[in-house]
Amino acid sequence: MDLHDFADVAENYDRYLEVMYEHDDHHEHFQEFYLDLAKRYGSGGVVDVACGTGAVLLYLAQHGINADGTDISEEMCKVAAKKAEALGLHLNIIPADMTVFDSGRKYSLAIIARSGFMHLPTQFLQEKALKNLHDQLVPGGILTLNTFDPWPPVQAQQMLTTPEDYTFRLEYTNLSGNREKIYNAITYNPYTQQMYGNWKFVEYNSRGEVIGERIRPLLMRQTYRSEMFLLAKLCGFTVEDIYRGYNGDKEDPGDPESAAKYRENLIWILKRV
Repeated sequence: MDLHDFADVAENYDRYLEVMYEHDDHHEHFQEFYLDLAKRYGSGGVVDVACGTGAVLLYLAQHGINADGTDISEEMCKVAAKKAEALGLHLNIIPADMTVFDSGRKYSLAIIARSGFMHLPTQFLQEKALKNLHDQLVPGGILTLNTFDPWPPVQAQQMLTTPEDYTFRLEYTNLSGNREKIYNAITYNPYTQQMYGNWKFVEYNSRGEVIGERIRPLLMRQTYRSEMFLLAKLCGFTVEDIYRGYNGDKEDPGDPESAAKYRENLIWILKRV
């Protein structure tokens, strides 16, 4: 199982992300970014893949976009569906693995927002997902997904840690109204390009006493730019654009030193051939 498969994580996901992005924000304007993409490419329908608790999906639906959602985590889908119901939205939110997802309809835009693609832990699964999503798109349809530029100094540091070497990440108030601290322990394997480890949630009562502790696993894979170009071609896509973050700054795919310059959240715009 992965971090997001647990009910306690799904129920508190929005709460701790709000605090996380206050201090370490790679996602400013991300909802507006995807709304703009949906207006440009989504006339034939949009699917939010790895929709999580619905941050993008619900925002699109509230702005009149015809969108479905899917996520491998049933717990995340439950939270998203509950939020949609509270907003009076009637959406198709389908628990499914993106490597086999098929809603029975085709889309002109598929969105894998934030780090959804990085949760595919092997290149085999990445290829399988891209080929499947290619088949869920109409000819000329667009798939957008995110990667982060792997950064050697951070990789080297993580290679020296173990899944039990915890560092404090943030503090927030959980669904029960209790204060909770989150600690991360992440290790990097340069052979598999996988980041793996644990998140530890420590819960406190009003007197500051520890009343609970939960360990949840995390597994992600880092993907280099050269791999993404090859994967896109292999799976029937062309690279239309690459954005550095959500502010509209475009990347120069032909600049080999760009990764060292920017170390950015890359948003890939892939077109089905």
